[in-house]
Amino acid sequence: MTRRLTRAGVLTAAVLAAVILQPSPALTHAAGQRDDVVTWAASADRMGEATADRSYRLIVRTSVAGTDLRIRLSNAFGDRPVSFDSAYAGLRAEGAALVRGSNRRLTFGGARSVTVPAGMSVLSDPLPGRLPAGSDLVVSIHTPDAAGPATGHGMAMQTSYAAQGDHTAEAGAEAWTDTIGSWFYLDAVSVRPEAGTGAVVALGDSITDGWQSTTDLSRRWPDYLARRLQKATTPLKGVANAGISGNKVLTDGAGQSALDRLDRDVLSHPGVRTVVLFEGVNDLKAHTGVTAQDLIAGYRQIADRAHKAGTCVVGATVAPFKGWSEWDPAAEAVRQEVNTYIRTSGDYDAVTDFDRVLRSPYDPERLLPVFDGGDHLHPNDKGMQAMADAVDLDRLDCDRPRHSG
Repeated sequence: MTRRLTRAGVLTAAVLAAVILQPSPALTHAAGQRDDVVTWAASADRMGEATADRSYRLIVRTSVAGTDLRIRLSNAFGDRPVSFDSAYAGLRAEGAALVRGSNRRLTFGGARSVTVPAGMSVLSDPLPGRLPAGSDLVVSIHTPDAAGPATGHGMAMQTSYAAQGDHTAEAGAEAWTDTIGSWFYLDAVSVRPEAGTGAVVALGDSITDGWQSTTDLSRRWPDYLARRLQKATTPLKGVANAGISGNKVLTDGAGQSALDRLDRDVLSHPGVRTVVLFEGVNDLKAHTGVTAQDLIAGYRQIADRAHKAGTCVVGATVAPFKGWSEWDPAAEAVRQEVNTYIRTSGDYDAVTDFDRVLRSPYDPERLLPVFDGGDHLHPNDKGMQAMADAVDLDRLDCDRPRHSG
């Protein structure tokens, strides 16, 4: 097999180990009954200088269940190749410790190591066994030679771990003494779920990234949406979070712009049927002279490209932010004009009105105080749940030709 490079409930410990360790022949892709679907993702960004001979134990929460787990390692922002000589996946018991017997080696084209060229990413081979929905997956990787700019996701809202030297095969927590709040190199995980299953990608900024939600409890609005989808009678079960704090639609800065990263962070993921587009507040509050028509042109480009890829697009209105230091009447006027466009243009397959859900009835330019995380821009846990509850699950999937990543 050749290496594949691309651009771009409560269970007991014994049961958890069993479900990931035991292959499920009835659900194999070889029978032609299953396709890969993204179960977790975090948008890649530049992370500063890389560290050689470093191990990372990365904690991520799955959405859709399935077999044959694959991880995607990204060197999107590297300026030189980066090697990974050891990679493992298992299920978390507590902290940095894994469920006994669940930590299993990942391979790449049959090899234990892989080198990822600058600007590229790599998929692991499928790992036999079933991975539950809503589980804490632990991906442990070691890079012996990392240098130059590292790739990762800065604001994880999740505690992960690091160690010097290669400790990836160890199930215990003893060596993992460094706690980190970012994910390094890992930017996606996929599985093979039941036939016909698809995924949603939330394309956004710090609100989608989860700022002001409670760390380590998976209370971002896409997390709440994932829990709703698991209980609903819908083929959409996977949820990928493509939020980057400070991100803009039109210009690079905190991450590449939504226009520039759409292919890598949304359309490259397998099984994506729908993208929820919730961006714009950082463009209009930056006082750069961006007009409503500028933003609308950017939204239309994103919707058009997603539609051409066979992906449904849900437009989400820009939430109120009066009280934030950069708010002013001019920015508010742009927000109102943009939201009118989102609600009425017909450019989207559906609309989720986050503005209506989050605004105060007494001052609709402000967040409802019970939803305010404290800075008048970012919702708290209750606000995040209200956002997820506002998504119409019946309109989240449409009849466009299916996108396979």
